[in-house]
Amino acid sequence: MMGVMLWIKLASPGPVIYRQERIGLRKKRFTIYKFRSMKVCAETRLHESHLTHLIKSNAPMTKLDHVGDERLIPLGRLLRAVGLDELPQVFNVIRGEMSLVGPRPCTPHEFEHYQPCHLARVDVSPGLTGYWQVNGKNNTTFSEMIEMDIFYARNFSFALDLAILARTGAVLTNELFNTIRFRFSALAHRPGGLEAFAQLLKHLPADTGMGFALVQHAIHLNEAAEVDASLAAAAAKKKPA
Repeated sequence: MMGVMLWIKLASPGPVIYRQERIGLRKKRFTIYKFRSMKVCAETRLHESHLTHLIKSNAPMTKLDHVGDERLIPLGRLLRAVGLDELPQVFNVIRGEMSLVGPRPCTPHEFEHYQPCHLARVDVSPGLTGYWQVNGKNNTTFSEMIEMDIFYARNFSFALDLAILARTGAVLTNELFNTIRFRFSALAHRPGGLEAFAQLLKHLPADTGMGFALVQHAIHLNEAAEVDASLAAAAAKKKPA
């Protein structure tokens, strides 16, 4: 935790802790604590409009992180992908405002879009991880998220909580891999990027799961680059002299 705090202080001027109002058990509002992963005074209306669009269109709830969010501090996307930004919520758990397992605490803006049938979602305390988080998360729609959270609220038990906690580590590892792969893909598509990608791979143990997967991803990128080059060459030949 101290390492995350130090990085935020070095990477971006401003406070380390970010506070935001959320909706908790039985509609009670509380202040949530997070490590700041965005620049100070970052615009929030962009996120609110993005969320409103996802709710109304019932499209998969992808984060703005996945399309490149300039509001993030250096390595902010990585902090968010592996949940390190949410570590301070342990204090919310100690204060009784949250639980280790439960639905994600929503913002007042999101709560305004809830229908009466959605309110069962706040019949249990919000959590650091939850049934929705380990069953698709940002690949699911708003309606699917609500359904999963209501299912948890109506069926929560100690055994279910243990199963969710057991799956959380694997989910976060997968999020970490996808974040690294996204960054490497962006690097590889820059001029000279494949060479830089190759240098980075030299420092990764290929015998590990992540190292092997990234090597395979590099091969795929290299093949794609070769195809792009072949198509460009063919198109150039067809152009009149």
